[in-house]
Amino acid sequence: MKRNQTWQLEIGEKHMPPQRLHRSTSKKPNWIIILVCLISIAMIGAYVFPPQRYSSCYFFSTNMCDQFKDWLPPMERVISDEELSSQVVINEILSMTPVKSETGKIAFMFLTPSTLPFEKLWEKFFLGHEDRYSIYVHASKKKPVNRSPVFANTNIRSDNVVWGKISMVDAERRLLANAFQDPNNQHFVLLSDSCIPLHNFNRVYRYLMESNVSFIDCFDDTGPHGTSGRYSENMMPEVEMKDFRKGSQWFSIKRQHALLILADSLYYKKFRLFCRPGMDGDKNCYSDEHYLPTLFNMVDPGGIANRSITYVDWTERKWHPKAFKAKDISYELLRNLSTVDQFVHIASGKNQVVEWITCSLNGVKRPCFLFARKFFPETLDSLMTHFSPIFQLHIDQWV
Repeated sequence: MKRNQTWQLEIGEKHMPPQRLHRSTSKKPNWIIILVCLISIAMIGAYVFPPQRYSSCYFFSTNMCDQFKDWLPPMERVISDEELSSQVVINEILSMTPVKSETGKIAFMFLTPSTLPFEKLWEKFFLGHEDRYSIYVHASKKKPVNRSPVFANTNIRSDNVVWGKISMVDAERRLLANAFQDPNNQHFVLLSDSCIPLHNFNRVYRYLMESNVSFIDCFDDTGPHGTSGRYSENMMPEVEMKDFRKGSQWFSIKRQHALLILADSLYYKKFRLFCRPGMDGDKNCYSDEHYLPTLFNMVDPGGIANRSITYVDWTERKWHPKAFKAKDISYELLRNLSTVDQFVHIASGKNQVVEWITCSLNGVKRPCFLFARKFFPETLDSLMTHFSPIFQLHIDQWV
């Protein structure tokens, strides 16, 4: 009986006339509101409490994060004792008034595997200026055999140097430490065994001693061998990706900046641990190309010229720059190198110019390069032949 009643009820319902349903216009889609709230909470939580190895955007795409980061409050990062101490020391060094000495000298620091092939050329360059320079040689493989008395007793305690490893930076710091002990050394130039001078000593001396900045190459390489391809998030939080820079290792720096490099341990340690070939799988980071550019971009960007004074030819777009042979040497080549007045930064892996720099000295236009590399030892005789004419070359921009 109950079954019949149920069946009749179902039949009755099926034959009931359809009724018009009226959706309440005041009822809001609650699921959308809930979803928006959850997304907002997740984004704020990811920003305020990010994992230590990642930035606040690691949950989301860069585009999504960029849309919200403008209205999110800035995150306050707790500074460690080591970082605080580093900031105090660096600020103290940068606040020091540079001491100008009438007997100021330039420290020429040579980084070489063994004997310098261009000692005779450099001897001619230094001749007659013995009270205005000092020489330091770091020979990483074999003790040099000096062919010139100018280089006698210039070797410092040296250690093995491996291309692309932190040992290259260690050798640079070792040279700086030895040269810094002479209080008369006011400027410090890093040179390789394949470097040659492009101007006479007087011009080089005036250029460097009158400069109010150090010459450290520094730019943001947007190519695959730049920031994105070499930066490691292990450098966080002290070194962020936005601060990571690249540049040629051949620097020329003021005494104040030499002291800063020697005093730094915090940033040096970051690069020693997290900037090396094979980092993070397929990333190849080379400390000598990134440590100093990144350091000075962070602590004293206005104190460097963002360019090197050593010419290097990268037109072949290979891992190593072009090396000049004897057949390449001519008066025209050396004249052209000594009169270049624009410096270009090109993104790695691309034929794309990042920036052009018009070279100047304290706001006055000047040639870019005082030195050049790489030259094979076989070029010595040709270079000696053209040395005197080039050094007496009149340069319009030079006063």
